[in-house]
Amino acid sequence: MQRPVLEHHEGVAVIRDDLLPGGTKSRFLMPYLKGIDAGEVVYAGPAQGGAQVALAITAYQAGKQATLFVPARKERTPYTGLAELYGARIIEVSPGYLSVLKARAAEYCRKRGAHLLPFGLDMPEAIEEIAKAALSLDVSPNEVWCAAGSGVLAKALAKAWPNARICAVEVGKAAPKAAYSASIPFDRKCPNQPPFPSNPYYDAKAWQECLKHKVGDGVLFWNVAA
Repeated sequence: MQRPVLEHHEGVAVIRDDLLPGGTKSRFLMPYLKGIDAGEVVYAGPAQGGAQVALAITAYQAGKQATLFVPARKERTPYTGLAELYGARIIEVSPGYLSVLKARAAEYCRKRGAHLLPFGLDMPEAIEEIAKAALSLDVSPNEVWCAAGSGVLAKALAKAWPNARICAVEVGKAAPKAAYSASIPFDRKCPNQPPFPSNPYYDAKAWQECLKHKVGDGVLFWNVAA
């Protein structure tokens, strides 16, 4: 997997994982998928999330079928549409509560023998691979900012840089150890786009909080995906 690209914007070192097909999650999904026997992998999550795209891309590359359980909407998000273009099977569920999505996905896997991925892709493999990518950079930040959905990224960055202040911005459901909460509701896009491509439901909101609350020098922001 390629080394993260680092740029500087508005006094902040920015990790541009939006340049990686599928974003940060593809860093661990590809080796993980190659290591399992199941031919079909299943994930349940929000329609605005990048996990569906990362899974669709890496499953395609690994020669596996990705199946996604997402909330039914009048119009699909670009993320769900892109995942379908990469060959993912889309199963829309109503009502689209996360608990319902997860239950339907689990039942589907029991019937078909498919491999169910945990919500937020909260797996030890994820933390290890992201931390490894972070440590491949010759940087030692004082303050690290990122969006927090499941909290996996924040845990990985804390492992890579234990002496840094980890500033995770909660963008949806309650995220473990989140230091801040986005001022914009989850189902609304961030109106201000950062000076780099960024998911308007996740990373873009964290970027706004970073600019408002960062302290001093040595600040790093991890941009997961566009």
